[in-house]
Amino acid sequence: MPSPFRTIALIGRFADPLVAEAMQALAGHALGRGVEVLVDEAAALPARPGLVSLPEPALVARAELLVAVGGDGTLLHAARLANGADVPLLGINRGRLGFLADIGAAEMFERFGDVLEGRYSRDVRHLLRARLEDPAQDLRTVLALNDVVLQKRETGRMLDFETWIDGHFVNTHGGDGFVIATATGSTAYALSCGGPIVTPNLEALVLAPVSPHTLSDRPIVVSRLSVVEIRLVAQAPVRAQVTADGVVLGDLPPDGRLVVEPAGATATLLHPPGYDYFRILRSKLHWGRGARHGPRDA
Repeated sequence: MPSPFRTIALIGRFADPLVAEAMQALAGHALGRGVEVLVDEAAALPARPGLVSLPEPALVARAELLVAVGGDGTLLHAARLANGADVPLLGINRGRLGFLADIGAAEMFERFGDVLEGRYSRDVRHLLRARLEDPAQDLRTVLALNDVVLQKRETGRMLDFETWIDGHFVNTHGGDGFVIATATGSTAYALSCGGPIVTPNLEALVLAPVSPHTLSDRPIVVSRLSVVEIRLVAQAPVRAQVTADGVVLGDLPPDGRLVVEPAGATATLLHPPGYDYFRILRSKLHWGRGARHGPRDA
């Protein structure tokens, strides 16, 4: 059966031996099915017919599928490369948790083969756009699949900042920072801040203070379409840094603004047959260990 994908790109940290081994094996698997395989020229995979090395930024323009080999961080990196382009993502987990990279090592070839043969479901996730407005610098923007985070930098003092939603003042916070997470990112940093787990199909954002000084300063859930704005309360010498999916966007100055809004772009994740979001939660969060905690017969 011919594959619906004629050209795929493998993305991963080749310096990791587990990732390098998996990438070589997956490349051979795809080449054996007549699929052209693209890799970053820095990966230094052995030359083979049908294997093409390109600069990493050029992979998206040519590939019909991005295969992220590693952990969730690798899949987020692949999503940044896609930058909202209509190229689906598939995650092969060779990292730790794997909420997004949901194909495990034990089933890697079987599930990869399913996808190459067209047996998969599409899971569309909405992206955020973070905009850092600083009068002293040019406007900086970036897309995020998981979250946008404000956090204190190089100081033991806490941050004081205001939050605004759709132009309405919400609160003044004191603490280590603030997380604005998509439903996808609700199982990432926001979860460690006491935020709820939000199923990916919900049109919601989680706003979670990081180590708030006030016990009543709790996470809240708002519409995915909300425009969230953060402003520092002028103080010195505290510095605040903004990251998007773990990548530094820049520092937020006292007279600047961080604006997080719907990007109007999406990332499409592919899942092989049998994908079950709640099974992943049980596995990764170690819920219900023991036979007596399994589902009862109907």
